Amino acid sequence: MEDFIRTVSIYALPVLLGVIFHEVAHGWVADRLGDPTARLMGRISLNPLVHIDLFGTILLPLTLVFMHSPFVFGWAKPVPVHFENLRGGRRAMALVTLAGPLTNLLLAVMSAAIYRLLLGFAGDLTGFISQVVEPIKIMARISVVFNVVLAVFNLFPVPPLDGGRILLGVLPEGLAFQLAKLERFGMLIMLIVIATNHQTHIFEHVMYPAMAVLLELLLG
Repeated sequence: MEDFIRTVSIYALPVLLGVIFHEVAHGWVADRLGDPTARLMGRISLNPLVHIDLFGTILLPLTLVFMHSPFVFGWAKPVPVHFENLRGGRRAMALVTLAGPLTNLLLAVMSAAIYRLLLGFAGDLTGFISQVVEPIKIMARISVVFNVVLAVFNLFPVPPLDGGRILLGVLPEGLAFQLAKLERFGMLIMLIVIATNHQTHIFEHVMYPAMAVLLELLLG
């Protein structure tokens, strides 16, 4: 139990920052493009209490940590965006949606820089300083992996995931209209994809290669 608590404490900050910044980015860009809904509801905030989703932010990550999953995944409560208020129509919707994954990639890059910096000093640190730096280094590495996983997963091209909404904003109107019909079934489709991955290996063929390339670039 002590090891589990220690592990959770190390994962908590990277996971919270990743999911919170993802949603704040959506709300901030939406506000800049004409929809103040998220700002008026107090959702453009780094206060975790306004973003925490019981299952996505707490229960799922804890379960994955407890199961010693090779990666941890999660999400925060989606920020409300009224796309009809945006200046720029469907293109603006694509920009608002893209802001989330891009923010996670930026966090991954920043975390990788911190990790590499601390890794370079690791051999020269001793005593109390080493005990302080080591958890930070581990958290930085976890942040890289988590944010890469979050960005790539969200770019899966099925609405309401970010990748699907981006397609809705850039596809020709007729194709976008057809794709939009899938949104009500989007999460069901993702559950089927996850449940059948053992047979279809979609993650291995589509998501894992993208994650592997990014992690290799960032962590070496």
